[in-house]
Amino acid sequence: MLQIEDIYQVDFSHPVHVYFIGIGGISMSGLAEILLSEGFRVSGSDWSRSPLTERLEKQGAVIHYGRPQKAENMEADVDLVVYTAAVHPDNAEYQEMLRRGLPGLTRAQLLGQLMKNYRLPVAVSGTHGKTTTTSMIAEILLAADTDPTISVGGVLKDIGGNIRVGGSELFVTEACEYTNSFLSFFPKVGIILNIEEDHLDFFHDLDEIRSSFRRFAGLIPEDGLLIINGAIPRLSEITEGLRCRVVTFGNSPQNDYFFTDVSHDDKAHASFTLHFHGEALFVRLGVPGEHNVANAAAALALADHLKLDMKQAAESLHGFSGTDRRFEYKGTLGGVTIIDDYAHHPTEIEATLKAALDYPHKTLWCVFQPHTYTRTKAFFHEFARALSLADRVILADIYAARETDTLGISSALLCQEIEKLGTDCRYFPSFEEIEKFILENCIPGDLLITMGAGNVVNIGEDLLGK
Repeated sequence: MLQIEDIYQVDFSHPVHVYFIGIGGISMSGLAEILLSEGFRVSGSDWSRSPLTERLEKQGAVIHYGRPQKAENMEADVDLVVYTAAVHPDNAEYQEMLRRGLPGLTRAQLLGQLMKNYRLPVAVSGTHGKTTTTSMIAEILLAADTDPTISVGGVLKDIGGNIRVGGSELFVTEACEYTNSFLSFFPKVGIILNIEEDHLDFFHDLDEIRSSFRRFAGLIPEDGLLIINGAIPRLSEITEGLRCRVVTFGNSPQNDYFFTDVSHDDKAHASFTLHFHGEALFVRLGVPGEHNVANAAAALALADHLKLDMKQAAESLHGFSGTDRRFEYKGTLGGVTIIDDYAHHPTEIEATLKAALDYPHKTLWCVFQPHTYTRTKAFFHEFARALSLADRVILADIYAARETDTLGISSALLCQEIEKLGTDCRYFPSFEEIEKFILENCIPGDLLITMGAGNVVNIGEDLLGK
C-alpha cells in the first residue's frame, strides 16, 4: 500500500467529492452515510448491489457495480479516495488514484478523523464481542435519549442498519486491531473486551497483538477512560503507565465492575447481578451466553461513566435481542430450530456452543465454515476441540476471503481431527450436499446452528426457503 507521509486532513466544514473503493463494506458504507449527512458528495464502487449500497443510493450516492473494478468508474472531479486493507495495490481504481496523484485515506484513517469531530468518541475493541458490545451500548444510549452517532459492524434492528447519525457530541464505534487499524483512532473512552491470538496473517504472535492493544490504550488522553477486562493475562503490561484513568470489569470482586449469580432461562438468556461502587444491580439480558454477561458489564461500566440512569440502562439490555448473525434465530423447519452465528474463532465457537447447550434441543448440530486458511491452520486443534462441544458437526469448505494459498489445510483434515475426539463429523464440498444431509438426518426438536464469517448463513436460509 502507498505510504502517505503527510496524511490528508478532511475539512468537514468544506465538503468535497469522496470516492470509496469497496463502498458496500459494513464499515465503509457507514462512513459514506456519515459523509452524505455532512453534505459531502459520495460515489464509489463494489462488486455487487446489496441492501447497504441501495440505502446509500437512496441518500444520493453514485455507485458503480462489477468485478473487476475499473479505473473509468472514478469520476473526473473526485477530491479524495477512501479504501480498505482488502484493496490490493494492483486494483485498477487504486492505480487510478496514484496516476492522478489524488489524496487517499484508509477506512481507519477516515474514521479516526471523524472521531475528532466529537467531544466524546468511544472506541470498542477486543478480539471478540465488539459488534455485540457496541450494539448493547447503542441500546443503552438510545434508551437514555442521548442522540448518539453509532457505527457498528453488523445490522442492528433498532437503528435500521449499521449506522446511526445523531446530533449529540457522542460517537461510538468498533475498533478493530487487524492491520493495526485502530491505531488511527482518537478515542476519549476506549474499551478492551479481551486480547487473544487472531489475524495471524498480519500479526506475528500474541505478544505483537498485545503490543498493538497497549498502543491503542495509549491513545486515550489524560482526561479519558479505559474500560478493560480484568481477566486479561498480565494486565499490567497493558495498563501500567497509562495517562488515562483505568477501570476493570469481570467476574472477580477485584474488578471495579464485577458480576455474580449468573443464571440462564429456558432460551439460554443470561441474568446476573452487577456490583459497582458498593451497589448491586440486577440485569436480565435478551441474548444468550455467559460471554454476553462480560460484554454487558463493559457496556454498563460506560453507562456509569456517562452518569446515566443505571436501572434504565439495565432494563434496556433486556430488550436487546442481538444483531444480525449473532445467535440469530432464523426460523423453524419441520420442528428443527435454525440459528445463525458469525463465530469464526475457537473462543467464539466455544462461547456460542456453550450458550446453545442451555437452549432447548434434542441434538445440537453445528454446520461450520472455516474462515481463511491462515486461521484454520493456526488454530487447527483449537477448532476441533471447540466444535466437539456439538453433538454432530458438518463442515463446509474453507472460505478463503482474501487468501489464495491453502497452506496444505482443508476442511477434510479438520473433519478427521474432530472425529478423533469422538464427535460425529461429516464434510461435504458443496452447500447442496450439506442441505440434503440435513433434510435427511435432522429430526423435530433438534437445534441446527450455521456458523462462520463467510456465506454459510445461506444454508439455513435456503433450507427455510424450501
